[in-house]
Amino acid sequence: MSTEHSATKPAAPAVRPPSELDAPMPTKRMLVNLGPSHPAMHGTTRAVVELDGEKLASCKLDIGFLHRGFEKSCENVTWTQCFPYTDRLNYVSSIMNNVGFALAVEKLCKLEVPERAQYLRVITSEIHRICDHLTLVGAMGMELGAMTAFLYAIEGRDLLWDRLTELCGARLTSNYARVGGVSRDLPDGWIEKTTATLDRVALLRDELDGLLTRNRIFVDRTRDVAPVTREEACELGYTGPCLRASGEPYDVRKAAPYLVYDRLDFDIPVGDKGDNFDRYLIRIEEMKQSDKIIRQCFAQLAPGEIVVRDFRYALPPKPQVYGSIEGVMAHFKLVMEGIQVPAGEAYGYTEAANGELGFYLVSDGGGRPYKLGLRAPGWPMLASLPWMLRGALLADLVPTFDSINMIGGEVEQ
Repeated sequence: MSTEHSATKPAAPAVRPPSELDAPMPTKRMLVNLGPSHPAMHGTTRAVVELDGEKLASCKLDIGFLHRGFEKSCENVTWTQCFPYTDRLNYVSSIMNNVGFALAVEKLCKLEVPERAQYLRVITSEIHRICDHLTLVGAMGMELGAMTAFLYAIEGRDLLWDRLTELCGARLTSNYARVGGVSRDLPDGWIEKTTATLDRVALLRDELDGLLTRNRIFVDRTRDVAPVTREEACELGYTGPCLRASGEPYDVRKAAPYLVYDRLDFDIPVGDKGDNFDRYLIRIEEMKQSDKIIRQCFAQLAPGEIVVRDFRYALPPKPQVYGSIEGVMAHFKLVMEGIQVPAGEAYGYTEAANGELGFYLVSDGGGRPYKLGLRAPGWPMLASLPWMLRGALLADLVPTFDSINMIGGEVEQ
């Protein structure tokens, strides 16, 4: 009897028991508060972010308990007493707020400001523009790890503030402009000292340019991050450096020249991608143009009055106040009752450090504003920040927040 040979089947592989390491990890979105105590969330600002891993699924901004009631406060004081309130809008470039408000009131009064006062307004405004941009560039570098950049920027800003202190008596809140002109003329030797300061600031600006513009870490953290196209920027109501970074060459100083800007030669730098890197580069280039403007003003500045000689709007000189009844009465009425601005309404707008700064004024013919409305240049950029950051990394929030230059006193009215 023969036996049949049959092939043996290979044994089945042993089944490995399931491991917890191989199982998909359960994840959920996390809600995180950044600020107001976070050092990168300036002032009282708080960002409530929803994180999907390291990416921002959503972001909500809370500007915090900063409310000063700027518009209503101005409606309860005289026109001249509004100037210290305007100082505290964008307090890093306060003279630009002074000038914007003064021009709006002068539009209602149909006042022609003396030429020397116009030049002084341009000089001080452009100095403050440099201060504002130095602050942004320095803070943006510092919060990405470049502490040296911050020290260079603050040195330059402090040197310029020293010159402004000699001119108007204050480093930060200047209270320099007046309806009809400015409060003080230049001290002796101020132009020479300021020119030397501008030379030093130019060196510091170039050091910042060299430290950051080709720095691999800085470029990788800012290029192609939070881009805004030209069409999107226009739709969102951007003005100023953020709009120009997106490729739209709109600048109030060129589009609707005021003071003596039409006599000055300067360029309007524009960007390409509208990302954080472009917004940084625009500030670097604008500092160079402001330096150019200031030096031209020094060359063109001629002797003359610094305020109108109409005592319905400007205080009489002290000798006239002390020596004549007319001077005493004009001084008394201006201080106690305020400038009597003709009834009507006007909108005045200027190119501030963050963009178009607008004041809408209504006068009933009295010594106080009947109604005042503010167009804060930083507000459209801040309002669009959650949209800009959607899908970005959490680490990208800080440089993006820096690049729009949110100033709490400006966006909070």
